[in-house]
Amino acid sequence: MSAMKIKIAINGACGRMGQRLVALAKEDPELVLVAAIDNPKHPNIGKDAGDLAGVGPAGVLVTPELPLSVTPDVLIDFSTPEGSLEILKVCEGRKIPIVVATTGHTHEERAIIEAAAHETAVLFSPSMSLVVNLLFKMVADAGTALKGKGFDVEIVERHHRFKKDSPSGTAMHFAKIVQQAMAIPDLQHGREGLLGERPATEIGMHAIRAGDNVGEHTIIFSALGETMELVHKGYSRDSYARGALSAAKFLANRPAGKYTMADVLGL
Repeated sequence: MSAMKIKIAINGACGRMGQRLVALAKEDPELVLVAAIDNPKHPNIGKDAGDLAGVGPAGVLVTPELPLSVTPDVLIDFSTPEGSLEILKVCEGRKIPIVVATTGHTHEERAIIEAAAHETAVLFSPSMSLVVNLLFKMVADAGTALKGKGFDVEIVERHHRFKKDSPSGTAMHFAKIVQQAMAIPDLQHGREGLLGERPATEIGMHAIRAGDNVGEHTIIFSALGETMELVHKGYSRDSYARGALSAAKFLANRPAGKYTMADVLGL
């Protein structure tokens, strides 16, 4: 007897990431796509999600909402902050586990997402990359070990020219981890002019925007005489899509509650 496939729905199915999720889910023997959702105004509503993703018919048409006739085991949201809050309400009401892979939420929106964990399983992470999430832990460990030992910390991130926010949400999360581990209060975004010596109370944040770079983050710990760099380089968006699918498999049929990528990785 083959095991039952996990039924997944994708919100934001017409987007760049949504299309990769559809394509990768189609070739995954553990998964079956049961719904593909996008903004009602999107020109591709009504088209086959697999055709849109360039992998041939998936037998699932893109719909403006999650059909009542379909109950997925888990839903992945890779849309916009507004789109994620709309689908979150649906998942909350219907007790469908949700992986929120969308970024760029305000503080208030993040609170709404976390509150939904009272009703259903919610996995919300600043990055869907498995390696980035492992790096979060390594940076925390490094910060804890090097606290008070004369180390300056700088964070450099590099992304494609189309990225709208700077620094990246992932870089900001790295900064938060270092701030907590090392009790460094300030963030200094770039530097220019005669600023004097570098104070120990700041983390330097630097955002590079160029070409089609998928995403790189470098966390530099540097003291007098030595430096350590922790680096992640993304070469394809598929690393984020695959991470989101791993998260979906983990989250399917879990009880209500807050989950993170650290849970998926077993950290």
